[in-house]
Amino acid sequence: MRTVLGRFPAGGPRGSWPAEELAHAAREEGQQAEVVMDIATDMFLVIVRGADTAAAAPA
Repeated sequence: MRTVLGRFPAGGPRGSWPAEELAHAAREEGQQAEVVMDIATDMFLVIVRGADTAAAAPA
């Protein structure tokens, strides 16, 4: 199971890393967040694997 914390377009402005920033903030709160690429939608996803859906914020 995985919980998606956020979705960000891959074509964001140069030098902007919103998915990485969200993942970093989630890791500072104790979640094991990571950024993955969803090729089908051309989006970066911030996910937590094996997360309890009640503990994660909705996407």
